[in-house]
Amino acid sequence: MFDREAYLKQPIAIEKELKALFNTTDALTIFEIGACEGEDSIKYARLFTNAKIYAFEPLPQNVAMAQNNILDHNAQNVVLYNKALSLSEGRAEFYISDGRPETAPESDWDYGNKSSSLLPPDKHVEMAPFIKFNRKIEVETISLETFCREHGIASIDYIHMDVQGAELMVLQGAGKFISQIKVIWLEVAKIALYKNQPLVNDITRFMADNNFVLAKNCLDDVQGDQLYISKAFFPQYKQLQKAFNANEPSLVKKIIKKLGFN
Repeated sequence: MFDREAYLKQPIAIEKELKALFNTTDALTIFEIGACEGEDSIKYARLFTNAKIYAFEPLPQNVAMAQNNILDHNAQNVVLYNKALSLSEGRAEFYISDGRPETAPESDWDYGNKSSSLLPPDKHVEMAPFIKFNRKIEVETISLETFCREHGIASIDYIHMDVQGAELMVLQGAGKFISQIKVIWLEVAKIALYKNQPLVNDITRFMADNNFVLAKNCLDDVQGDQLYISKAFFPQYKQLQKAFNANEPSLVKKIIKKLGFN
């Protein structure tokens, strides 16, 4: 299905939307939360060459691979943290996933390490039976609000979040700082793949309560990703919704130009 170099050559899933919202030369602050082996952070480093990318990954073996990948691909604007963003500072159990489909071709792609979570598995074991959760460790946690305060970060331009069911914990951990975040791309689910996992309606309600609007929906019958933009930073959000969901690059460019972005 994949190998690392092939994946790195693929465009970011919402690349045209990000290019519409930001200039690629902007000095952005980007958070990749749930960085795994660092491939997506490398992609962001290539796309936004003047950005500073904060990558978070709690699983030590993934961190080691991510550090090597970031170094190998000269992604000098990526800083990696071996922490789990969550509700608060402390320690938490972390459930480690592992496995490989029997039919998967030989490659350096790790199929099983991308489902680890702060939450224990639930329906995930039925949806992807080749993935096993046989181990758990204790990891360090920190809230988004505390991390930004400690590192002097006044605002975040863009967050890419894939934390396997713990997305709402991360968002709630932003506290009042949530008002300083412009764009969020996160994974959501319609069924509980993990125990006590907040579902898409919970995410929708939280985002609406915090002045975000859904700009693009890539959710299927089980799970998928959603793009939210802050109404405070993008008051013309209705036009952006229309452009992004039309999935027509020319229309996106036309509306962005009309609105005066970039």
